[in-house]
Amino acid sequence: MTQLIPGPDGRPRCRWSAAAPEFIAYHDKEWGFPVGDDRRLFEKLCLESFQSGLSWRTILAKRENFRAAFQGFDFEKVARFTDADVERLLGDAGIVRHRGKIEAVVNNAKRACELAARDGSLAAYLWRYEPGADELAEPQTVSTSPASTRLSKALKAQGWKFVGPTTVFAFMQAMGLLNDHAQGCAIRAEADRARAAFEPPRTRA
Repeated sequence: MTQLIPGPDGRPRCRWSAAAPEFIAYHDKEWGFPVGDDRRLFEKLCLESFQSGLSWRTILAKRENFRAAFQGFDFEKVARFTDADVERLLGDAGIVRHRGKIEAVVNNAKRACELAARDGSLAAYLWRYEPGADELAEPQTVSTSPASTRLSKALKAQGWKFVGPTTVFAFMQAMGLLNDHAQGCAIRAEADRARAAFEPPRTRA
């Protein structure tokens, strides 16, 4: 089966972008474009963990609710959440009410604070794991990679939760640490240009 499908404007796009109407804008404007903002990176790691066992359509539809529930994914604020906040969120019908995943966000916010304090920013740490050209598989043919496995292990060693290699690979795809748009997708070249112009944040010396 081809990885491409015509979009609303007739241009070819990754097949998955046609799975739901709201996927087109996400595919064209976000997925695969490099991100250096700490909050957005933390948000995506959290949302990917919530997606585990669910569809991305479910999570994307609730994204604004998640942002409201978790203080815009400002990890310094989320790190101060208490048990009472967890109970409050378990009653929030606008998000996925899974205790383990909610508690993982709070835990991971504390770990993100530690990384940012040590390395200057969460982004600086995460972009150290950008895969090299020699370890990139053909686009959309794998669900993990050597780089996602390394990052997953590193995060787990520092106490992060719900950051398995598959979750981390989906995060890396979405945040532009690699360009996994299908060959021939009209957006692939745009993502390539954005990545070429992007300067990854540097770890504090």
